[in-house]
Amino acid sequence: MTISVGDTVPDVTLVKATSEGPQQVQASDYFAGRKVALFSVPGAFTPTCSAKHLPGFVDKAGDLKAKGVDEITCTAVNDAFVMNAWNKADGSEDITMLADGNGDFAEALGLTMDGSGFGMGKRGQRFSMVINDGVVEQLNIEAPGDYKVSSAEHMLGQL
Repeated sequence: MTISVGDTVPDVTLVKATSEGPQQVQASDYFAGRKVALFSVPGAFTPTCSAKHLPGFVDKAGDLKAKGVDEITCTAVNDAFVMNAWNKADGSEDITMLADGNGDFAEALGLTMDGSGFGMGKRGQRFSMVINDGVVEQLNIEAPGDYKVSSAEHMLGQL
């Protein structure tokens, strides 16, 4: 079942990519007491993700924070080392990378996709959400191959 607006984010373990190395974080702790703009991509360093999705949130980070967002978070079914390298290459300190290496978060959200045709296996779909104190306030799920409603620009219009 796919998560919906009004639902609490599932309490799974994710891995935060930091300069000191991977740090496990519990979703219930991470999302508690603040407003988080989260976006998910099928994979770090993939074309649309690197050319549009991550750069859009980097460019709009100040605008999102001005609208009350406390943290901007990117997640993907990649390991923390890849997520950290991607943030160094294309991201910024304004974006927190949360690795969902085994796809547990995407699975618990009901937002997985099969990328086997591209040699990628099970991945998270492209989506974004606004999470306020652990509860989903906005949820934007892309149709396969699309990049519209999960963008930073679309999210700004929702805040």
